[in-house]
Amino acid sequence: MIETQLVKILVIDDHEVVRRGVKQILEENFLYVEVGEADTGQKGIAAVRQEPWDLAIVDISLPDQNGLELLCELHSTVPQLPLIVLSLHPEEQYAIRAFRAGVMAYLTKHTAPEELAKAVKQVLNGRMYVTASLAEQMAGSLSKSPTGPEHHTLSEREFEVLVLLARGQSVKHIAQSLMLSIKTVSTYRARLLDKLQLSTTAELIRYALDHHLVE
Repeated sequence: MIETQLVKILVIDDHEVVRRGVKQILEENFLYVEVGEADTGQKGIAAVRQEPWDLAIVDISLPDQNGLELLCELHSTVPQLPLIVLSLHPEEQYAIRAFRAGVMAYLTKHTAPEELAKAVKQVLNGRMYVTASLAEQMAGSLSKSPTGPEHHTLSEREFEVLVLLARGQSVKHIAQSLMLSIKTVSTYRARLLDKLQLSTTAELIRYALDHHLVE
């Protein structure tokens, strides 16, 4: 089905090959489509401030900005802008948090082109798109006895600190980046060790790598 209404879609991804691939998929499924590109989070923010878009497709592993933080900033900058995440991270690692940040669909980069096109069309029509595998996971998270990795119990800020520690950032650098005190970040680190039942920062990093929370 070829859509006939003009749509403007912004693709925020730091890999040119991904942007080109997404653009090709969109052009094959929409007769009239204008595709914009941004290779950093800040360029993406600037783009949505400069002109209106019908949809943004966003990678959450950008070199200049934390992924979940970028989603929240995009959502707060243009609340009416629908967001789709297209990520290397498996659904079970980030999808639920991404939905909490305001996205309307979460897809991995292993997604078939047909499913991406389907998700785009559904989101443009004002409806969320949830894959079958993610729907099953979300149903499990609502059960009385949810199962899953320990990091699912972390708060948004704790999860953010975990990811930054796993990327090798120091407590001081994290404090500056998040505009928190060093003492506060140290407290978050201590909570992470306690909740994940670990003993050192090295073990936190290994945990994040083992669970594919960082690339």
